[in-house]
Amino acid sequence: MKAGQKLAPVARGSQGKILYCESDARVMETQSAMFERAGYQVERALGRREAEQLCRKGGYDIVVLGHTLTKDDRHHLPYMAKKGHEETQVMVLHASGRHYAVDLAIDSRDGEQAVIHALNSLAERKLALV
Repeated sequence: MKAGQKLAPVARGSQGKILYCESDARVMETQSAMFERAGYQVERALGRREAEQLCRKGGYDIVVLGHTLTKDDRHHLPYMAKKGHEETQVMVLHASGRHYAVDLAIDSRDGEQAVIHALNSLAERKLALV
């Protein structure tokens, strides 16, 4: 996305249920509020252990792994999200490289609209699979 380029808001009612994982509570609150404003039902996981437990439980359309998680956490948790719930989409913020269990990696420094646009594209992809 180019500087100054704006994306039209695409939130329409309930977009789906996401699990948002971070290691920093302040960042998690700020980002999860953004997801909720965009129409998503958000469940939060603080740290890897809580994220693993909730991934096992499943029932999420999308799992979003935030930038305050360690590189190791962002590598391990996509496996946990997909294990037993292959249809769950996984989005990683601030990721580099490619991980076969990650459906989309985005640099959240591109701004709120870019993150929401990416999240919406995953939600639409998930609906197309159903």
